[in-house]
Amino acid sequence: MKPVLTAFASGLVFGTTLLGGGNVLAGNFIVKASTVTEMKAVYGRVESRTILAGRARISGTVSSVRVTEGLQVSKGDVMATVVDDKIALQLRAADAKIAALNSQLASARTDLQRALDLLAKGAVAQSRVDAAQTQFDVVTSQLAAAIAEKAVVEQSAREGDVLAPADGRVLTVPVATGSVIMAGETVARVASGQYYLRLSLPERHAAEIFEGARVDIGERGTGSDNGFVKASAGRIAKVYPEIENGRVIADVEVGGIGTYFVNERTLVSIPVAKRTMFGVPPEAVRTIQGVDYVTVETADGLLDVAVVLGGKFDAAGQPRIEILSGLSDGDQVVLP
Repeated sequence: MKPVLTAFASGLVFGTTLLGGGNVLAGNFIVKASTVTEMKAVYGRVESRTILAGRARISGTVSSVRVTEGLQVSKGDVMATVVDDKIALQLRAADAKIAALNSQLASARTDLQRALDLLAKGAVAQSRVDAAQTQFDVVTSQLAAAIAEKAVVEQSAREGDVLAPADGRVLTVPVATGSVIMAGETVARVASGQYYLRLSLPERHAAEIFEGARVDIGERGTGSDNGFVKASAGRIAKVYPEIENGRVIADVEVGGIGTYFVNERTLVSIPVAKRTMFGVPPEAVRTIQGVDYVTVETADGLLDVAVVLGGKFDAAGQPRIEILSGLSDGDQVVLP
């Protein structure tokens, strides 16, 4: 066996050992400082880009409600119907007025034709014809106005249907059948915009948050008790320039959250800082009686150095174990 210099916490001692429990040495790994991004798991709240209200356009009584919370609707779908009993009376009054004007128009037309006939025979003056023509024109205009007024009433009746303002999912329906509402009151709220996650971060992370940064989205339902489990990825789409109550507000774009509840919270792992660390391949670390060792090649030979390990991370796609103490930049670690 080859004598090997072994380093323990109490000092340097000489011993006889087989590296790696008898494994053949495969080569050296040069220790270099790596810059890694510190990630922090925070809660993000699901929100919709736009939430539109489907409002009643006329006052009256809600005769039917056709949507419920969570229902997917398309723009123009009838969500509820509002009935105003006065509209039916106004329609009957408009019909009666139009009938009366039609009778007056028929009489005015007859008078005009009679005046024209008499004028042709020289029995009446031109002024009589002009008066009959004026009366005919007035009644015609009155009839057109009455028809337009009826159209307004009919449009009001059609506006009793409360339409979906956009495609989306119904969030709340604050009315019920039989409710009396005024024009402009909300009948249903529709989340019509793309869903996103809104983050509220401590002010100390303001310098590290930037637009375009990649973030990890945790599995739905995961929390601080069962740890962070990555389910998908997203990116920071917007960082708001104003700090509110010591918090930085940022929006995260992520696909596939359309089934989430609005205002539902989910864990998001975000980059908050960068630091420099030393890392070695996992196979370079050996544990003897609870102490972790890494074999280093020096000018005097091979040296087993006791190290303090940190967490695992990836460097250029390769697994590494962080070395908190025991190694320096440029050390040559022997791999089994």
